[in-house]
Amino acid sequence: MLTFTVHEPPNPPADRVDRAESLVFIKDGFSWIAALFTPLWLIANRLWWPLLGFVVLSGGFEAIKRFAGADQRWVGLAVLALNLMVGFEADTLKRWALERRGWRMLGSVTGKTAAECERRFFESWLPSQPIIAPRADPPAGRGWRRLGGLIGARS
Repeated sequence: MLTFTVHEPPNPPADRVDRAESLVFIKDGFSWIAALFTPLWLIANRLWWPLLGFVVLSGGFEAIKRFAGADQRWVGLAVLALNLMVGFEADTLKRWALERRGWRMLGSVTGKTAAECERRFFESWLPSQPIIAPRADPPAGRGWRRLGGLIGARS
């Protein structure tokens, strides 16, 4: 089973369809890409504070290896543990970054596939949302006078 959390931007559009398109689904669970390519994943997801923390900790491990004479295997295990920690907490880091930017969490949804999760969320969320679409109709009266003038001209 997959679990996703659903997040909405700080100033959502008025129309519920546009609002639905602006929602972000974040998968809960381990991320292999984040664990294997941690610095690149952090840069790609614009997670600058976690990237800074990763660089500082990696530099600290390297300093311990060089200046304290620690065994290279232990330092390698520490770096591996740091990468695995980022892999386990990748979704939390994304949620934290969205929250710092003013996004709010609307809820969570569980399903067998990502498409099923989206469908289940929208089935419960859309009916409770008002339709606030901007009117594209011309103001009442102007179009009828023009149409009436055309009909009168043909008679």
